[in-house]
Amino acid sequence: MTSWPHERELTIGFAHAAYQLGAEFATRKRAAKSFEVRGLDEFRARAPEADVLVVSGLWRNELIAACPRLRFVQSISAGTDQFDKPAFASAGLRLASAQGGNERAVAEHAMALILGLTRQIHLARDNQMAKHWRPMIGDRARREDELGGKTLVIVGLGRIGLRLARLAAAFGLRIIGVRRSEHPEPGIDAIVTPDKLSEVLLHADIVALTCPLTPETEGLIGKAALAAMRPGSLLVNVARGRVVDEAALLEALGWGRLAGAGLDCFHDEPLPPASPFWGQPNVIVTPHSAGETRAYETNVVDILIDNLDRLARGDAQLRNQIV
Repeated sequence: MTSWPHERELTIGFAHAAYQLGAEFATRKRAAKSFEVRGLDEFRARAPEADVLVVSGLWRNELIAACPRLRFVQSISAGTDQFDKPAFASAGLRLASAQGGNERAVAEHAMALILGLTRQIHLARDNQMAKHWRPMIGDRARREDELGGKTLVIVGLGRIGLRLARLAAAFGLRIIGVRRSEHPEPGIDAIVTPDKLSEVLLHADIVALTCPLTPETEGLIGKAALAAMRPGSLLVNVARGRVVDEAALLEALGWGRLAGAGLDCFHDEPLPPASPFWGQPNVIVTPHSAGETRAYETNVVDILIDNLDRLARGDAQLRNQIV
């Protein structure tokens, strides 16, 4: 790669269906020129103008060949499974994620799903819409529950998983983490490697998925894992949809093996209208919005500017470098 140009010579393209990243960048009074697009067709048309692209869901790997000026891609999301890393490396392109930009938001969302399922907030909302005052419940198994003393298994102890662990500890949950390293962490009762997942699932009242999508985690929560989970337990997924075998999950929910699930991500997004998940009374569906907050544009542009400054200095390492 040739030397990094002066910022006034750069063109940065922001591509997202909703986020106001270009507007946020404009408040920073930087020298680079920029443009912002909302849809795939417009993105494909204008991407060749850019030296830097800030993009996530609209990215298509064929753009590597179509963008001769492109030097650096800043992902808008923490996940980067949509980017062909070997192709980036072969083309001499740099790639960085937005890891850390939404760790607080996603961890809080996971905790909200845990609380919502435990306190049956979704059922209360349904009753509100129906103007139904639910009577007191005699069947103890059907009542709202308490978190104190229960066991939460967190699959994936990156920034999001560790932050969720701190939040969960405040509610008196016992926490078991699953990750490749068994190095202890403050406030986490036990950490095991992924080969021991089925063993710890036997003790879980709640399982929260905060791991990246990799060949090892794709389909991780399938029939075997769901069968290993304690009857009446809860599943929360704020990772990626393909970490879960959806057919197996629907089966487990349907015959009562699981008490409920809080799902922020799915195999197909947007979730199709015909999906059975919409009608599941024991499921809370959120539209992959765990990381979406009022602060998100600020957080992503902070990471982008840090990386632009590193590139200008000729630093070998980017913040959240992937390639």
